[in-house]
Amino acid sequence: MSNNATSIEVLFEKIQDYTKTTIELTKLNAIAKSTDVLSSFMTRIVVSIAVAMFIMLLSFGISFMIGEMMGNIYWGFFIVAAFYLLLAIILYLFRGEWIKKPISDKIIAKLLKHK
Repeated sequence: MSNNATSIEVLFEKIQDYTKTTIELTKLNAIAKSTDVLSSFMTRIVVSIAVAMFIMLLSFGISFMIGEMMGNIYWGFFIVAAFYLLLAIILYLFRGEWIKKPISDKIIAKLLKHK
Protein backbone atom coordinates (compact mmCIF):
# COMPACT_ATOMS: atom_id res chain seq x y z
CA MET A 1 0.00 0.00 0.00
CA SER A 2 2.84 2.37 0.88
CA ASN A 3 4.56 1.57 -2.41
CA ASN A 4 1.35 2.36 -4.32
CA ALA A 5 0.94 5.68 -2.47
CA THR A 6 4.55 6.58 -3.27
CA SER A 7 3.97 5.85 -6.96
CA ILE A 8 0.94 8.11 -6.98
CA GLU A 9 2.90 10.87 -5.24
CA VAL A 10 5.72 10.57 -7.78
CA LEU A 11 3.18 10.64 -10.62
CA PHE A 12 1.50 13.69 -9.10
CA GLU A 13 4.87 15.48 -8.79
CA LYS A 14 5.68 14.70 -12.42
CA ILE A 15 2.29 16.04 -13.51
CA GLN A 16 2.95 19.24 -11.53
CA ASP A 17 6.40 19.60 -13.09
CA TYR A 18 4.97 18.99 -16.56
CA THR A 19 2.23 21.59 -15.98
CA LYS A 20 4.73 24.18 -14.73
CA THR A 21 7.03 23.49 -17.69
CA THR A 22 4.13 23.77 -20.15
CA ILE A 23 3.01 27.07 -18.63
CA GLU A 24 6.57 28.44 -18.74
CA LEU A 25 6.98 27.33 -22.36
CA THR A 26 3.69 28.98 -23.30
CA LYS A 27 4.81 32.22 -21.63
CA LEU A 28 8.14 32.14 -23.47
CA ASN A 29 6.42 31.47 -26.81
CA ALA A 30 4.03 34.37 -26.20
CA ILE A 31 6.95 36.66 -25.35
CA ALA A 32 8.83 35.56 -28.49
CA LYS A 33 5.84 36.17 -30.75
CA SER A 34 5.05 39.51 -29.11
CA THR A 35 8.66 40.60 -29.52
CA ASP A 36 8.63 39.57 -33.18
CA VAL A 37 5.43 41.52 -33.88
CA LEU A 38 6.61 44.56 -31.92
CA SER A 39 10.03 44.68 -33.61
CA SER A 40 8.39 44.38 -37.03
CA PHE A 41 5.99 47.18 -36.09
CA MET A 42 8.80 49.44 -34.85
CA THR A 43 10.80 48.86 -38.02
CA ARG A 44 7.81 49.87 -40.11
CA ILE A 45 7.33 53.00 -38.00
CA VAL A 46 10.94 54.10 -38.54
CA VAL A 47 10.69 53.50 -42.30
CA SER A 48 7.32 55.29 -42.39
CA ILE A 49 8.81 58.34 -40.67
CA ALA A 50 11.63 58.49 -43.23
CA VAL A 51 9.15 58.15 -46.11
CA ALA A 52 6.88 60.82 -44.57
CA MET A 53 9.80 63.25 -44.33
CA PHE A 54 10.67 62.57 -47.98
CA ILE A 55 7.07 63.14 -49.07
CA MET A 56 6.84 66.33 -47.01
CA LEU A 57 9.98 67.83 -48.53
CA LEU A 58 8.90 66.72 -52.00
CA SER A 59 5.52 68.37 -51.41
CA PHE A 60 7.21 71.65 -50.48
CA GLY A 61 9.27 71.52 -53.64
CA ILE A 62 6.27 70.73 -55.82
CA SER A 63 4.23 73.47 -54.10
CA PHE A 64 6.89 76.08 -54.77
CA MET A 65 7.29 74.88 -58.36
CA ILE A 66 3.54 74.99 -59.10
CA GLY A 67 3.21 78.33 -57.31
CA GLU A 68 6.03 79.82 -59.34
CA MET A 69 4.44 78.57 -62.56
CA MET A 70 1.06 80.06 -61.57
CA GLY A 71 2.47 83.41 -60.52
CA ASN A 72 1.74 83.20 -56.77
CA ILE A 73 3.46 80.78 -54.40
CA TYR A 74 0.30 80.20 -52.34
CA TRP A 75 -1.52 78.68 -55.34
CA GLY A 76 1.01 75.86 -55.39
CA PHE A 77 0.33 75.11 -51.73
CA PHE A 78 -3.44 75.22 -52.30
CA ILE A 79 -3.20 72.77 -55.20
CA VAL A 80 -0.95 70.35 -53.29
CA ALA A 81 -3.25 70.62 -50.24
CA ALA A 82 -6.27 69.83 -52.44
CA PHE A 83 -4.43 66.78 -53.80
CA TYR A 84 -3.75 65.55 -50.24
CA LEU A 85 -7.37 66.19 -49.25
CA LEU A 86 -8.55 64.10 -52.21
CA LEU A 87 -6.05 61.38 -51.30
CA ALA A 88 -7.25 61.41 -47.67
CA ILE A 89 -10.89 61.07 -48.75
CA ILE A 90 -10.06 58.13 -51.02
CA LEU A 91 -8.03 56.43 -48.26
CA TYR A 92 -10.88 56.98 -45.80
CA LEU A 93 -13.42 55.44 -48.16
CA PHE A 94 -11.29 52.36 -48.81
CA ARG A 95 -9.62 52.10 -45.38
CA GLY A 96 -11.03 48.64 -44.67
CA GLU A 97 -9.75 47.06 -47.87
CA TRP A 98 -6.49 48.97 -48.27
CA ILE A 99 -5.36 49.53 -44.68
CA LYS A 100 -7.19 47.57 -41.98
CA LYS A 101 -7.39 44.15 -43.65
CA PRO A 102 -3.75 43.97 -44.84
CA ILE A 103 -2.42 45.10 -41.45
CA SER A 104 -4.65 42.62 -39.60
CA ASP A 105 -3.57 39.83 -41.94
CA LYS A 106 0.13 40.65 -41.40
CA ILE A 107 -0.24 40.66 -37.60
CA ILE A 108 -2.19 37.39 -37.61
CA ALA A 109 0.35 35.76 -39.94
CA LYS A 110 3.20 36.86 -37.65
CA LEU A 111 1.43 35.53 -34.56
CA LEU A 112 0.60 32.19 -36.17
CA LYS A 113 4.02 31.72 -37.79
CA HIS A 114 5.78 28.54 -36.68
CA LYS A 115 9.55 28.56 -36.44
